[in-house]
Amino acid sequence: MVSSGSRDDDFTAFVLARSGRLVHFARMLCGDAGLAEDLVQNALEKAYLRWERIELADPFAYVRQAVVNQHLSWVRRRPWRERPSGATAELELLFVDTPVADQSGAVDRRVTVGAALATLTRRERAIVVLRYVEDLTERETAAVLGIALGTVKSANARALDKLRAAPELSGVTR
Repeated sequence: MVSSGSRDDDFTAFVLARSGRLVHFARMLCGDAGLAEDLVQNALEKAYLRWERIELADPFAYVRQAVVNQHLSWVRRRPWRERPSGATAELELLFVDTPVADQSGAVDRRVTVGAALATLTRRERAIVVLRYVEDLTERETAAVLGIALGTVKSANARALDKLRAAPELSGVTR
């Protein structure tokens, strides 16, 4: 990203252009819209403080990594916190840009996919979101999560097996 104005102008342009995708990613990662917004906000705060250094690299990758780190940190430090239950209906894993004439069908599919994703462990869910929503390679996913490539492969395989076996997904098509 080439600097075209002041630090604030460049950062504001980045936030306006990419915050929607970051919030969507975070929502997929954690399953809670409010927490997703908090994760992105915290990541953007950290990015702003380091903007001159990260602006020339890949700011989206930096902030996405910060969202993942914030999420994992939140999970580690606050196991006693309440867990999201109904917010998973907002997940759009398989149906992000699918045009549907009858929007109720799209909502039903999102609810169904959300329920299936809720059965995954946090690591499995993070891997599925990074691999299939963010379209990262296995190697890139391992780097983002800070885990071994083999762990990504085995956890992804387990997650996909769980999703394939989920009865609620048996009739869901794209």
